[in-house]
Amino acid sequence: MEITRQYTMRARAASAEATRERILDVAVALLAARFRSEIRLDDVAAGAGVSVQTVLNVYGGREALLELALERWLAELRAQRLGAEPGDTAGGMAALLDHYERFGDLVIRNLAEQADLALIETGRSGHRKWVQRQFAPQLAKVSAARRRSLVDALVCSCDVYTWKILRRDMRRARTDVEATMTSVVEALLRVT
Repeated sequence: MEITRQYTMRARAASAEATRERILDVAVALLAARFRSEIRLDDVAAGAGVSVQTVLNVYGGREALLELALERWLAELRAQRLGAEPGDTAGGMAALLDHYERFGDLVIRNLAEQADLALIETGRSGHRKWVQRQFAPQLAKVSAARRRSLVDALVCSCDVYTWKILRRDMRRARTDVEATMTSVVEALLRVT
């Protein structure tokens, strides 16, 4: 009888963990498509195939769930954007454009509506850190006096608004946008 009980407990624990992950995966997917304020527990529960009460039992509340989902989503975004080695301009720009193609419209909407100020600040800070990491070998060759303004110029030329102007307003193809933004970055790095 003891063996059956241990097996049943393990099976229940595995099922509970699978449910927990499924709920979190749905919340992450919703964050990639909507603002936090637009995500309802009903939507999460329906997507995960559970009841709202199950979501509450597992995560304790909407805010706790969305906080964990945001942490996971931001970690995934960072990993994707950090795929290219520092100094690899073409690889870095390709990763950046992949990011903008997937999330650029949501980011632009968040910026326009100021819907999530904490997320906006996290994004701005993260973007600057990405520029400093991605172009670190090139920036190391620049005098300290010039480095700050070069980082500022790189932040602007790699910004989501630059992507939006080229991709959405001017309706350029993704390959053209990537080529344009890469050539601007390369020109800035050559002027050092």
